Amino acid sequence: MSHFRRKNLSKRSLVARFIWGFVWHLLYRPTPRTMHRWRAFLLRCFGAKLDKPVYVYPSAKIWAPWNLQMGTESTLADNVDCYCVDKIKIGDHSTVSQYSFLCTASHDYNDPSIMHTPKMPLVTAPIVIGNRVWITADVFVGPGVSIADGTVVLARSSVFQDLPEWVVAAGNPAKTIRKRILDEVSEGDRK
Repeated sequence: MSHFRRKNLSKRSLVARFIWGFVWHLLYRPTPRTMHRWRAFLLRCFGAKLDKPVYVYPSAKIWAPWNLQMGTESTLADNVDCYCVDKIKIGDHSTVSQYSFLCTASHDYNDPSIMHTPKMPLVTAPIVIGNRVWITADVFVGPGVSIADGTVVLARSSVFQDLPEWVVAAGNPAKTIRKRILDEVSEGDRK
């Protein structure tokens, strides 16, 4: 857990989370699927850094919008759980498909203080998803992971380590299974 940092949630953060939860349930979640601009507006009101346009679906759960950054034409699909206790950055033209879980936090189960208290300290690390990445259905992305440009992570995979650019990865833990080659896209267009 060397790349993790300890995190104590402040009272201000807890209050902001409470207000965001209220807004999510009343003004965000019940909106029609096509109202992406409205949901983006609400996220921006809570500090999210979103390029235009972005596509965030109504059932996508965002834990702390102020820790979310999304590039042009990026997507958080239905039932994505964006547990952004720490920063999550999603690049341009990247998609996180349905039921995927982006998780920036865990607990330090090696901390000696747990011998005297049932609480394990919260630790966090950011997630960075590059440009033109596709996180397919029901993928888990763990804290501290970077997924480089052009990578595809296949369904039901679990990503615990960084993935290189322009590959297809799968498994638990996810590993590169082959290079991603686009016949109709030239090398210069991949950037």
